[in-house]
Amino acid sequence: MIGVLVSGEGTNLQALIDAGLPIVCVASNRPGVRALERAEAAGIQTAVFDAADYESREERDVALAEWLRARGVQLVVCAGYMHLFRRPFFDYYGGRIVNTHSAPLPEFPGAHPIEDVLAAGVAETAATAHYVDEGIDTGPVIEAERVPVLPDDTVESLRARVQAVEHRLLPKVVSELCVR
Repeated sequence: MIGVLVSGEGTNLQALIDAGLPIVCVASNRPGVRALERAEAAGIQTAVFDAADYESREERDVALAEWLRARGVQLVVCAGYMHLFRRPFFDYYGGRIVNTHSAPLPEFPGAHPIEDVLAAGVAETAATAHYVDEGIDTGPVIEAERVPVLPDDTVESLRARVQAVEHRLLPKVVSELCVR
């Protein structure tokens, strides 16, 4: 059973839904995002865990983990989830959290990988699926697929090509993890 965490548009979530994966719930750290609408349209239970509603991030992470556990979630998939977890979340789901990243790791961690890749002037980037640990994009890489950087690429054009690969890669990796 999969629980998906989102923060925005939800295109990776939609790719997971379209792949027919056993998603039992979707949670967001932000209310009113398009990803929640996508989940609701697919008949998937949703909830919002806004850090502002809790005394601490740790308290929020425990509430989120308890909510996921109550729904039978065995694998957590971060699909554009833009918050770092605190230690308590790993007590529940350590080793069972997967994320996608729009650049090769460990070379380009952080919140702005496309911009960082373009600034570095490298010839290629990657869509990367990796396990989440307590660092910033430091968990073990599960699989990566290379994406060329073209001479006339902008942030938008490169992001679109990387996301197209992510939309294939993430469902594939999650599906393989579900059969293990």
